[in-house]
Amino acid sequence: MEMDEVRRKVHIKKYPTRHAMGGAAAIAVALQAGRLLQQQDAVNIIFAAAPSQNEFLDALLQQDIDWTRINAFQMDEYVGLPADAPQGFGNFLKHRLFDRVPLRAIHYLNGNAPDPERECDRYTALINAHPTDIVCLGIGENGHLAFNDPPVADFEDTETVKVVALDGVCRQQQVNDGCFKVLTDVPATALTLTIPALMKGTFLYCMVPAALKAEAVYNTFYQAISPLYPSTVLRTHPNVSMFLDEESARLLDERLLQSG
Repeated sequence: MEMDEVRRKVHIKKYPTRHAMGGAAAIAVALQAGRLLQQQDAVNIIFAAAPSQNEFLDALLQQDIDWTRINAFQMDEYVGLPADAPQGFGNFLKHRLFDRVPLRAIHYLNGNAPDPERECDRYTALINAHPTDIVCLGIGENGHLAFNDPPVADFEDTETVKVVALDGVCRQQQVNDGCFKVLTDVPATALTLTIPALMKGTFLYCMVPAALKAEAVYNTFYQAISPLYPSTVLRTHPNVSMFLDEESARLLDERLLQSG
């Protein structure tokens, strides 16, 4: 894809620090939520849970948002962690955001459901009943979106939520992020919204800081659009805003970027 076409497809902004990146992303999401609330009764937002989202979530708490009209969803969840495990994505979002604002509704994925497939069906029904307005996401070191790693990512997936095996790079990232001490502690399976489910969001806001993500960011824009590089699918969506810091943007041609 030509550089000008990439810029038309994805609004890419670079900021000098993670803090500045998170603050700018929070302002953008809050403004979009406000615009939508002028047109509809409630806004449905899907949130990613990862250390890469910390600055964004912290800044989001400072925004003027009518949280009583926001329905919150999570993007993915490990299978089989103890219900109170701090590494659980629902627990992460509960601690960092969901328990700190008066949300209209919070819809958690249950990684300890006796029947994971039935849990996928339950959450699919919720997503279908609340069409996604905003997706707040990141990109994994292997290019994954949610837990759609290269071995399982499917741009034509007919499912909305599914059980997936996590690949080695994805599981190692959880150790790199400090979420788990060693690789063997990281669960091998998870529940995830699929690529098409994420892409149905009307507006996508992608926050990707840190040097460890630089290669994944580069691949997002310079590799062919393919499930081998799941994040490349972002280039096919009409309303994507990507927020980078100096380190995550370091491999990109400056002509792709707008400085924050």
